[in-house]
Amino acid sequence: MDELPETEWIAACAHGLQRHWRTVDPVELEAVAAELSHDPRLRAMRPVEAAIEWLKPVACGDVQSVRQPGRI
Repeated sequence: MDELPETEWIAACAHGLQRHWRTVDPVELEAVAAELSHDPRLRAMRPVEAAIEWLKPVACGDVQSVRQPGRI
């Protein structure tokens, strides 16, 4: 696959993120995508695939409980 220029990769990744987070400001999603573009593992993927990969913990509900001992 030919490597996309960084600006195009970021725009496409932000679009992929927006599919999941429709209410988040697109400018914020572009900032997240720009950060993701600096991760060599994610940058080697197609932009939408990178967004999906990065979102996996959120999409799978893999969130740790912050319950304190002795409290319900």
